[in-house]
This record gives sequence, C-alpha cells and structure tokens, in this order.
Amino acid sequence: MRTMLIHPQIDPVALQLGPLSVHWYGLTYLAAFGLFLFLGLRRLRHPTFARLQGDQAWHRQDVEDILFLGVMGVVLGGRIGYCLFYKPLHYLSHPFEILAVWQGGMSFHGGLLGVIVAMAWFARSRQRPFLQVMDFVAPCVPTGLAAGRVGNFINGELWGRVADPELPWGMVFRGAGDLPRHPSQVYQFLLEGLLLFAVLWLYARKDRPMGHVSGAFLLGYGLLRFTAEFFREPDAHLGLLSLGMSMGQWLCVPMVLLGAALLFRQRAAISNDGVN
Repeated sequence: MRTMLIHPQIDPVALQLGPLSVHWYGLTYLAAFGLFLFLGLRRLRHPTFARLQGDQAWHRQDVEDILFLGVMGVVLGGRIGYCLFYKPLHYLSHPFEILAVWQGGMSFHGGLLGVIVAMAWFARSRQRPFLQVMDFVAPCVPTGLAAGRVGNFINGELWGRVADPELPWGMVFRGAGDLPRHPSQVYQFLLEGLLLFAVLWLYARKDRPMGHVSGAFLLGYGLLRFTAEFFREPDAHLGLLSLGMSMGQWLCVPMVLLGAALLFRQRAAISNDGVN
C-alpha cells in the first residue's frame, strides 16, 4: 500500500510584527490585486483598447480606479453573498456577525455580483459601455482566483471529497478524518485559475465583439467550477442539494446560461448586420 500524502500543517500567520499578524490568506489577496494591476496595464495595449482615442481612450487611472472599486465589490459582495447563499438563517438570527469577516466566510459568486455592481457604477460614471468595461476586466480576474486557491490550500480548508486510496496525489487533511481526499484547492487553482487565464488572455488579445470576452469568462468559469465541484466536499451544513448538485454547482448554472446568452446574442447581432 502506498504512503499517503499528508497536508503540511502551515502556520496561517506568515509574519508576526509585534501585535500585528500578517496572514498568508491576506498576502494572497494582495497578490491577486497586484496581478490585476499588472495585467490591467498590459490589457491597455490590446488592440481593442489601444486604438480608442479622445474621450473613449483608456488610461492607467482607469485601471487603478477599477481595482479600487473591484476590491470593494469583492469584499462586500463576497461576504454578503456567503451570508445569503450559504447560511441565511444563521445570519438572519445573528445579523451583527455579518461584519465579522475575520471569522471567515466569502463567496466567489457573491464577490462576482459585487464586482458587477461596482463595474456598472464605473461604466456609468465614465460614460463607457458596461460590456466594454466587463470585457476589459474579465481576462485579468483568473490569476486572482488562482491566488485565492493557494490561500485555501495553505489554510487546509475547502478540501475535496474522499478519493480512491490508490490516487497518487490523494491527501489527508487535518480535521477531515484519516482518509485521503482530492486536493480540490489545487484542481481549482489549475482549472479556474491558470487554465481559464491562459484561454481568456489569448482569446482577448484579438478584437472580439463587445460582450464576447465577458461571455467567455462566465461560460468558462461556470463550466470549470461546476466540474471541480464534483471533487470538492460540499459544505457540511448544506450537503448536496436537488439533483445531487452542490450549492456551488447551482450557482454556476446561471453563469453558464448568461455566458452562453452573451456569446449567442452578439453572434446573432453580427449575423444580422451582415445580412443587412
């Protein structure tokens, strides 16, 4: 019988400076925001945005403002989304705990909704098409998702379902019993992070109809997250819901449908223009 991998017990505190504790998870958030700024500045060079002139031109200040608003959307939307999607009755009974972000509990889908609201505000305030703003942002997001999954793995949280004992990379997570599990954080790092980034970045480097890059992100993330959820342990207080699907999978369904609708609508519009 093979020797099982054991999740390394990593101290969640990366650096202690007197009374100040710097957590690894916080550092992954900083890495995510830094990567967004780095990629956003390079996104300005892509033909779709580089050719815009005058009032329509994009500048570094736009990227920095989007980052600031995006951070607010991620934090507020992620927290509120977690409370509404995963523990609505608990937080309805304990509303002040919604503010206790240090206790953990963030939802990607809630963060996405928060970012959408923030980008809608940005688009309106700068008089830019909303889908143009979302097309700009979409390819810069997956690396941040990858950074977040690194934080999940370091913390030994959001582990996977029980795996075949012969799975070479099956891992025992402390607090999850003695059986090897899928390291689902790594799966999501590779799928929703690196793979989605590579596909979207290459796709977005060329001119695309407005809304196509956003649609590709929603469709791609939805499908990849839906797949990864088959290997991720469902939340203990929810388990599997209707049709044997997890909450994460159900939340991916509208993403896939909306992404497909954006791609189909824009293609249909192009076809109609061609006929005319």
